[in-house]
Parts: sequence; structure tokens; C-alpha cells
Amino acid sequence: MEAVIAVVALLFLLFLAVGAYATVKVVGAARRGVDRTITQARRTVEDTTLRARTLAQPGAVGELAQLRLKLRTSMRATQDSLRAGVAEDASLHESLALFQRLSAHGHELDDELKRLEREPDRIELSQRLPALRERTEQIVKAADSLRWAARDRATKFADDDLDLLKEQIDMETGALRHWKTTPPPDDRPLTSWSDTATTAETGPAKTSSKPAADPAQASQSQTSQSQTSARAQETGPAAQEPSRPAITSPAPQPTYPWQKKPKPESTT
Repeated sequence: MEAVIAVVALLFLLFLAVGAYATVKVVGAARRGVDRTITQARRTVEDTTLRARTLAQPGAVGELAQLRLKLRTSMRATQDSLRAGVAEDASLHESLALFQRLSAHGHELDDELKRLEREPDRIELSQRLPALRERTEQIVKAADSLRWAARDRATKFADDDLDLLKEQIDMETGALRHWKTTPPPDDRPLTSWSDTATTAETGPAKTSSKPAADPAQASQSQTSQSQTSARAQETGPAAQEPSRPAITSPAPQPTYPWQKKPKPESTT
């Protein structure tokens, strides 16, 4: 009885542990989903605000907003491209590590641009704009270079795969159309007695064909054949036919007295 109670208690604790683990996982996934949604919404709001400032506030503030928008758009596109490509191509891990280092400089520059948007001294802000513009161009150019290199690599692999597939399809197409140039086989079904006769006459001639022999061997064989034919002509039919007895004249028939003499035939 105590063993049954212990087993039931153990199963109950196991179910509680599994339930707690599943609850933690579900809560964590929901929290990550909410955070992701909030982050995307915040990015959308910030991008919309920066576009509005670019159009509504000309001058240094508008240019700062334009630099921030350009930087954020390039960095986000490169990050999405590398993360999507690293799942298919493991060699992009190094590129992703380089982008993480570049992303640190990008976040630092974005924070500096964001602080300068609230700078009241417009003259000082105008003096710093060329250096900020140059830093932004460098980071954006590096991010674009990584992104396009990864895309070109994926496109190259896709083109190579397509070329290989095209060659295999051409080979298969040629094999399927090989019946146009292949002669019909010799073991085709016979349709009439004339086909049988033709096959019987032409069959041995096809099978008895042999490659040409050496010239010396050919001359020796011709000499032996000529000697054999000469011996056959000398012996003639006597060697081939069996011997027959010579033809002799018949013996005279005996005459008897009661036989009548034959009458001479008239000449009239």
C-alpha cells in the first residue's frame, strides 16, 4: 500500500514539473512575441517620425533625421539578409560576426545623431554635419557591401544549380529521343512467310562475316583452296560416284524347230 502511495505521489510531482516547465515555455514564447511586436511597432513609429522630420524640418535637423533613416534602413536590411542566409550557408557566420562589430558602430552613431536632434546650437550642429555624414556613408557602404556580397553568393549557387539541372534535362531529353536514330532490332516479330525466307537467306550471310585476315594468311588459304579444287577436278566424277559394271552385249537366244521364221517385211 505504501508503495502504491509513493508511486502516485511521484507521478503527481512529475506531472507538476512537466506542467510548470510547459507553462514557463509558453509564457517565455508569449513574452518574446510581445517584445518582438513592441519592437517592430517602435521601429515603425520612429521611421515614420524621421520621414516626417525630413520633410517638415529643413536644415540641420532635417538632415540629421535623413542620416538616421538611411543608417537604420541599411543596417536592418543587412541584418535580415545575413540572418536569413546563414541558415542555408554556414560560411556566412564570419560575415555575421563582422556585421555585429559594424552594428556596434552603427548604434553608437545613431545614438549620437539622436542626441544632436535636441541640440539648440544650430551653428555647432552645422559644423559637425560633414563628419557625421562621412561616418554614416562609411557604415552604410560597409553594410551594403556585406548584404550584396551575400546575395551575390546565393545567386551564384542558384545559377550553378540551374545550369547543372539544365544539363541533366538535356541529357535525359536526348536519351528519350534516341529512338529516332536507332535502327530496329533484328529480333522483331515476323509477319509473313516471305519474311521467314528472307531471314533464313540473309541470316547466315550476316553471321558468317568475319574481319579481314592478314595478307600472308589470305594468300596461303587461297593456295590451299586452289590445290584442293585441282585435285577434285583430276579425280572427277569417278572419285565421287560408285563404280558400275561395264555393259556387255546380250547372249544369242537359242532357236527351236517349231518356231516359224519371221516373214520379211514388204517394201511396197
